[in-house]
Order: sequence, then structure tokens, then C-alpha cells
Amino acid sequence: MQLKNGWLVGVKHVPSPHFDCRPEDETPSLLVVHNISLPPGEFGGPWIDALFTGKLDAEAHPYFAGIAHLRVSAHCLIRRDGEIVQYVPFDKRAWHAGVSLYQGRERCNDFSIGIELEGTDTLPYTDKQYQQLTAITDTLVRAWPAIADHMTGHCDIAPERKTDPGPAFDWARFRHSVEVTSNKEMK
Repeated sequence: MQLKNGWLVGVKHVPSPHFDCRPEDETPSLLVVHNISLPPGEFGGPWIDALFTGKLDAEAHPYFAGIAHLRVSAHCLIRRDGEIVQYVPFDKRAWHAGVSLYQGRERCNDFSIGIELEGTDTLPYTDKQYQQLTAITDTLVRAWPAIADHMTGHCDIAPERKTDPGPAFDWARFRHSVEVTSNKEMK
């Protein structure tokens, strides 16, 4: 994978208006893994794109009435089939973490990249999702090496409010695949 002006080359781009600039001299140094499904537990459809672009129809599903007003985004979504959708350039601040704290630093959106996996806390993620997450992470680490040592879940930076990516996410598998990919590239 390659980056051009903060965007992944060759993936679907659905630009979100829900972002802004990072603080001056701040670069990404943290990867935050999330999950999302809209409506909860259902996959596919246009709803995640609609939420992240501010176009979610509050009347399309009863659940949407409580979230349609939110101004949220992530940098990327990885769908169950491995499709990658990018909403915000990585060098910009996406609004994915909310009130958050990582290693004593508040406002994680300032210095993090948020990647959503289409899923739930309890349903296993797909092999294609792990493969794509590894590929994106490898690309991000090449651009911002500090990320290699700072990867966490939304549940870890906002434990009072969030549970994702949940116990279904296999951190050991993900970290091992990132290490294997990195070691191959160094040779």
C-alpha cells in the first residue's frame, strides 16, 4: 500500500466533513482500533458511510434516531470482506476517540489514527480484516514509525465509555502479523 497526500492509494475514498487539522507540530503516533456495525450487529449497507459523512437518516432505523446528530468519523473502515474505505487523510484529525487518555495524554484524536473494523465486540473478525489491518498498519508505520510501539483499542483509551474492539479482537494475532510484515521488509 502507498500513501499520497495522506490518502491510501487504490482504496475507496468517501471524504468526511468531520475532521480538522491536528495541533501544530503533532504527527500520528498512536493507532486506535475500533469496531462498528449499523444497525448494531448488522453488516453491509450504506449506514457507516452515511454516519461518517453526516448524512445518516434518523428515520431509516429506530437506532439511528439517537446517533444521526453525531459529528464523528474515522480515518478508515475495513469491511467484513476486506474492503477498505477511507474517510479522512491520516495527517488530519478524525473525530473517532472522543474523551480519551493514552499513557497520560488526553485528547487522543490529536495524535492518533482511528481504524474501524466492521464488527461487534463478540463476533470474530475475518481473516481479510486482519490482513488489511496489517497492511494499513505497515504503511502507517513506514510513514510514522512511533505507531509501531503504540497500538491500542478504543476500550483502552476510553474504558468508562467504550468496549470496542472487544474480546473478539485477537491482539496477539494482529501484533504478530505486524511484526512478521515489518521483519520481512527489513530484510
